Amino acid sequence: MIRIRGLLKLHGERRALDGIDADVAQGAIVALVGASGSGKTTLLRCLNGLETFDAGRIEIAGHVLEAGTHPRSPKLCADVGLVFQEYHLFPHLSVLDNVTLAPRVVAKTSRPDAEARAHAWIERVGLRARAADLPSRLSGGEKQRVALARALAQGARVLLLDEPTSALDSDNRNDVKSLLLSAARPEGEAPLTLLVVTHDRAFAEAVADEIWLLDRGQIRERSPSTRRA
Repeated sequence: MIRIRGLLKLHGERRALDGIDADVAQGAIVALVGASGSGKTTLLRCLNGLETFDAGRIEIAGHVLEAGTHPRSPKLCADVGLVFQEYHLFPHLSVLDNVTLAPRVVAKTSRPDAEARAHAWIERVGLRARAADLPSRLSGGEKQRVALARALAQGARVLLLDEPTSALDSDNRNDVKSLLLSAARPEGEAPLTLLVVTHDRAFAEAVADEIWLLDRGQIRERSPSTRRA
């Protein structure tokens, strides 16, 4: 599902990513941990096509990303969803409209079909009663759930999450953990592949199959989580 070879990303003279080689099987959940500046978020952004890189190659969800190219496309964005730490919800749109916007505008899905899929995901994340609300009326945990529903409603095959629990209390962290585990194994559908950047080691252990420790742009350690063990 994901194959990374020789991935090099330069920020000036600094190697933000320094020759990364890695594979992630379909349906695996990988947590990326490490200090700030270790390359975790940069890796996600390269995998989603938001950033170009200076050397190497990425194969992800059937897409090939080459060094120095700008491969970002509507199909890549749909297949490889990225949930930002700041959520990036449109403040003037309701929960329902936030979730249906990309399928309708980018994928050209009809409004009835887009809304049917959106309602299904909004219900799965526990926000059926908030579908008509604007983001300003939502808590941080609820905004995180909307961001997840939005990515999943596009039919993502790979989901990348940047610090999904950073601003949440313990109850909401547990909610997000349960949502990710259920979303990764949807009934009747192919399993999702998840990469999760987190500073919360306990969350990583509870969610992931494997944990990668990044340091100065390299994967220094790969270990199975206690959940898998």
